Amino acid sequence: MTTTPQQVVAHMMQHDLFSQWLGIEVLEIKEGYSKIKMLVRPEMANGFNIVHGGIAFSLADSAFAFACNNRNNLSVALDTSINFTKPVHVGDILIAEAKELHNGKSTGLYHITITNQNNHIVAMFKGTCFRTSKPLVK
Repeated sequence: MTTTPQQVVAHMMQHDLFSQWLGIEVLEIKEGYSKIKMLVRPEMANGFNIVHGGIAFSLADSAFAFACNNRNNLSVALDTSINFTKPVHVGDILIAEAKELHNGKSTGLYHITITNQNNHIVAMFKGTCFRTSKPLVK
């Protein structure tokens, strides 16, 4: 029986307490692709009254994980980086869209764009994953 990308991501979300805490909602899943969103809450702000960069990073990291694992090949982050382009504020709705640039046998490369409710790019994330050749959902 083949496991669909949607089933893999549903399984991941069920076991991912951090993504649940972020309040992530899955919008779209296709092979090598994910689109998710979240609402920024007051406890996510830092001492400058803007949202902690780790929140945007974590949202992008979840989108990355959903995109690189959804073929049911357990994949883990090998290298990641992020660029912050605009501040994020409490009450913003963030959307992360992960697109696959390379799907290799042992690695994958992904670009994740994070936009706010005004469609302004607030961050850009790049991730390389390592493929373990083990199924995520058995």
